Amino acid sequence: QVQLVESGGGLVQAGGSLRLSCAASGANFVINAMGWFRQAPGQQRDWVAAITSGTRATLADSVKGRFTISRDNAKNTVYLQMNNLKPEDTAVYFCALYRDNWDYWGQGTQVTVSS
Repeated sequence: QVQLVESGGGLVQAGGSLRLSCAASGANFVINAMGWFRQAPGQQRDWVAAITSGTRATLADSVKGRFTISRDNAKNTVYLQMNNLKPEDTAVYFCALYRDNWDYWGQGTQVTVSS
């Protein structure tokens, strides 16, 4: 049973930083791509970033230059470092594990950026 548990969300002022973590269990973490998504109230869930098993990272244009995705395979954990946060980054952030698709999801962690 794959489980993903996010942590690190919170309330921050615009321009501030947060680091989200996602701990995975029940999967061969090393071979799976991992991703971060976010969903603002009343909006669809949007892809934010992804990292392959070989640590190749891709980021949505809206967060390039501000967010960084990384992973520690020894800890079965993927991170999202978020700098220079903006109010429009406010959302619930979800991590996901890729097999045939984004098949497994965490419960989400709230990020709120005040202006």
